[in-house]
Amino acid sequence: MNRLTSDRPNVSAYVRSAPRVPSLALCALLATLITISGCATSSKPTTDATEVRRSVPELMALRPSDFSTKLASSAGERNVFNQETAALRAVLELPPGAESDEKLPGALASAALFNVEKPLALAALLRALPAATDKPPAYQRGLFSAAHTQFWNEAAPLIAPLLPNIKTPREFAIAAYTLLRANPSADVKKRIDEQMQMSFADWRNEPRLIALDRRLRVDPLADLAQRPDLQSLLSAPIRPGYPVVFSFQRHDREYMGLAMVRGADGRFVRNPDGTFFNIPQLAMARTKLPGTITNGNTPQGIFTIIGTGTAANQWIGPTPFLESQLPIEATVEAFEQIPAAVPPTAASTWSEDRYLSFLPTAWRDYFPMRETWLAGRAGRDEILAHGNTINPAYYTGERYYPAAPSAGCLVAMEYWSKDDGTLIHSDQLALVKAFASSGKDRGYLVVVELDDLPRAVGLADVVQAVIATDSGVR
Repeated sequence: MNRLTSDRPNVSAYVRSAPRVPSLALCALLATLITISGCATSSKPTTDATEVRRSVPELMALRPSDFSTKLASSAGERNVFNQETAALRAVLELPPGAESDEKLPGALASAALFNVEKPLALAALLRALPAATDKPPAYQRGLFSAAHTQFWNEAAPLIAPLLPNIKTPREFAIAAYTLLRANPSADVKKRIDEQMQMSFADWRNEPRLIALDRRLRVDPLADLAQRPDLQSLLSAPIRPGYPVVFSFQRHDREYMGLAMVRGADGRFVRNPDGTFFNIPQLAMARTKLPGTITNGNTPQGIFTIIGTGTAANQWIGPTPFLESQLPIEATVEAFEQIPAAVPPTAASTWSEDRYLSFLPTAWRDYFPMRETWLAGRAGRDEILAHGNTINPAYYTGERYYPAAPSAGCLVAMEYWSKDDGTLIHSDQLALVKAFASSGKDRGYLVVVELDDLPRAVGLADVVQAVIATDSGVR
């Protein structure tokens, strides 16, 4: 994900731009489209001058009242909403042509964020899809992602004949997942598989296509049925002496997950009254694409956490985030939490076996936990655990309400004053403090799906494994 700062363009700026954008700049602009909630990929360094970094004592001293944002107030939110929705309507109503082509992906992403103008967005998408493969890959990504997000059934008949002409792995995979969402039949899987092998001779070395091949051959619920014992994961040291955030999720990410923290001493962090610390946490991307795809759901597996930060991105808000990194995004040394002053060794190269060494033995053959490895190979980066300033009312009636999805990050609940935008309560701030309560702001994040039960994850789903883990700590 991109950690956006105030000097980086957002969807509204792109949608409202009046002049015709030069075609050479199109791909670069499209790369920013889905960063509206703060999570995407970037090749830029992870050091932003506008970012606020805090020490552990500073983190522990923070209070909700230390934070405010105009966007969270009623007046601020309505102002942004009205501007953005007026801008996206203007684009969706443009006649077919160069200007519509250039601005459409941004408008579709904005329509999904605010959950408005679905008929207009669908009509514009269906008009554009037949010629999608004549456009750059980034444009294709925007259209196919919009189809997977909201309009998979309507778009599938137009996407299927495009498959032979999609020449880039990421866009092919997004199109394929959209077809599978509309119809996961054996016949559809066979056609996708045959086309993938025809179009990509080296698909076995392409991480997004490796994950797609697994999806075509093994039902995700069959994989989930083979999940090893949870306690063996919770008690695994990863690297001793560091705190770990465990994010427990359902296979259907529309249901809220649950985050808990294992302290540096190996025991799960407790509240002052002795109960286990836990907060709701959403790991569903707005696109609902798999974790190996840019701006897809948060992938399963192990991440390293390299500290905290505060971004200027209005959709994340000012509350500190936990900055995680995937394998490959982080060097081996950073993933191992080896101090930067220690010189690299000849063994400081990534391999799948190196990643698997962080998992307990029983989990190394469990394919879903390799998703972070594949996502890192695919170029995903900067997946944060952050707060939220998006008005949850946009998603009233959705399974995940009152949470708000991101573009691939882990999102905790926050509640803001409608009068002046002051933070009233923050699960995110509580998570940061629980993580830092051991005296360190570096450690690990583990995302794991428990099962496919049709409800939010609760403490009762994991508490016995947590208790057993704590009882085994000397």
